[in-house]
Amino acid sequence: MQIRKHIVGEERALRFADATELYQPDSRSARQLLPILDEIGSLPLAAITGRLLKNLGPKLRPNASTDTWWREIVTPARAVINNAHELKGTPLLRVRRYDQFERNAQDKRRGKTSRVERVPATRAWIDAFCAEADPYNAAMARFMFETAARIDQAVSLTPDDLRSEKCQVRVKAQKGHPESWIAVSPEMMAELQELRPKRPRNRRTGAILPPRVFGYASSTGYNSRWKTICRRAGIPYLSAHAAGRHGFFTELVIRQGVDPVTAARAGRWSDANLPMSIYAHPESDEADIRARFRTRSVQTDSSNNGNLQKENGEMGNG
Repeated sequence: MQIRKHIVGEERALRFADATELYQPDSRSARQLLPILDEIGSLPLAAITGRLLKNLGPKLRPNASTDTWWREIVTPARAVINNAHELKGTPLLRVRRYDQFERNAQDKRRGKTSRVERVPATRAWIDAFCAEADPYNAAMARFMFETAARIDQAVSLTPDDLRSEKCQVRVKAQKGHPESWIAVSPEMMAELQELRPKRPRNRRTGAILPPRVFGYASSTGYNSRWKTICRRAGIPYLSAHAAGRHGFFTELVIRQGVDPVTAARAGRWSDANLPMSIYAHPESDEADIRARFRTRSVQTDSSNNGNLQKENGEMGNG
């Protein structure tokens, strides 16, 4: 390393393996980086291109979707490279996302469709779910539907995160957004206050965790219970993300007509374009849309015919 650095300079001598030592990944990113490190660890950063990172997808995860390749291969590798750019002045790397043609081609190869359309929760779904659920899961479903909280933010709530007198709940930082206090309805706060906090057990370590409002230890622990509730309620299973963030934005914008900027701010999206493209689900039937054109056309024809008859009458009288 020192010899290369002396000959070509530090910026060109730094390899991907060296850059990972400068980076401080969380446990998940560290696991994702291990196979990438085995594959390109010896390459100088200057030799790594966006296309090279994207081509690691089919090699390391041949049966995964392009979304998985981007999330678990390109993103952590690019983070390592651009961290080195900030610290050592090595080249900044920008990578163009996989396009729809690349995504469709990979879906065809693996025989599975990615980006399945999510179904957002409705008020009727929430009511049916809560009628069958225990108080903890009912409150959690209503909380996410009302606030657009993510499942990890919901299950992480502790009694100290509730300000009953102000009807505020503190949600943890996530997805680039800082920790914040958000307002909830008085009815929601009363429901949260009635729950007796539980101390869940960490399934991997066996450790007893501090009290949680909804009693879950992790963001995946709710799944099996929710599937049982949905089956007993006779409703389709929806994930917490579909019931919460998708349901929240579709309810406000599509069903209630709230402007997207206001809804995005309430749901803690920094850019209203993002939830409009992902979380707003149209609910009009396609046949109904076509019928609107037919109805307007008939009305317009009738109006025009009336005008023509009037004009012909005037011309005849003249």
